[in-house]
Amino acid sequence: MLTALAFPAIDPVLFEFGPITVRWYALAYVAGLLLGWWYLRSLARRPPATAMTERQADDLLLWVTFGVLLGGRVGYVLIYNPAFYLDHPMEILAVWRGGMSFHGGLAGVLLAIGLYCWRHGLSFLAVGDLVACATPIGLFLGRIANFINGELYGRATDLPWGFIFPNGGPKARHPSQLYEALLEGALLFLLLYALVRYADALKKPGLVGGAFLGGYAVLRFGVEYVRQPDSQIGLIGPGLTMGQTLSLPLFFAGLALFLWAWRKRPV
Repeated sequence: MLTALAFPAIDPVLFEFGPITVRWYALAYVAGLLLGWWYLRSLARRPPATAMTERQADDLLLWVTFGVLLGGRVGYVLIYNPAFYLDHPMEILAVWRGGMSFHGGLAGVLLAIGLYCWRHGLSFLAVGDLVACATPIGLFLGRIANFINGELYGRATDLPWGFIFPNGGPKARHPSQLYEALLEGALLFLLLYALVRYADALKKPGLVGGAFLGGYAVLRFGVEYVRQPDSQIGLIGPGLTMGQTLSLPLFFAGLALFLWAWRKRPV
């Protein structure tokens, strides 16, 4: 290794005011939800997006927030570290220390959307498409917060942009959090935007949602090859990480939904 980048000295705590502590990690979730809500409202105003009104988009924000937080935390506890939390149940509430699962959050959001649509007589697929368009915004900010926290770093590398993370030992490592921010966040956002803007994808409910699920699964699967596997889990089966294992069914579900919606007549 010829060069390595020193990890930037960014305090995970943004500021403290008496007993109140505001962390970059929490701010990323708040900003992701608010910016996603703003984008969702803009989509609801633009034809052919007639899935919901702006007022309904406002109401949906609360449902999605609970889905993200509860689903993400419960998913992490049950999938990534059940033994630890079984011995330390009070740590389940310590969300400020990190520990959120995308796949768990996705399940929570889908449940929240389903319940909201059932209650208000809306199309689950059409509303899901709008939420899918906004989701990469939160993914981008969340991965940036992971980088600031110095967590979920990558495997050792000799590449010149490798970072020496505070908890990653003396070796330079891939900044896999930044890879995910650019791919699962920025790139996926642009791909979905292009589908909506240039292919009128919202006219076929389920098309954007399928593209999001399949696209995320492919990008996450690829990045996992340079991301350090979870120490408490390691590799599974034929050398796959837990993230890759969970992304496989997600890919096939997204592909099936995309192809099914593609064959439907435009609404």
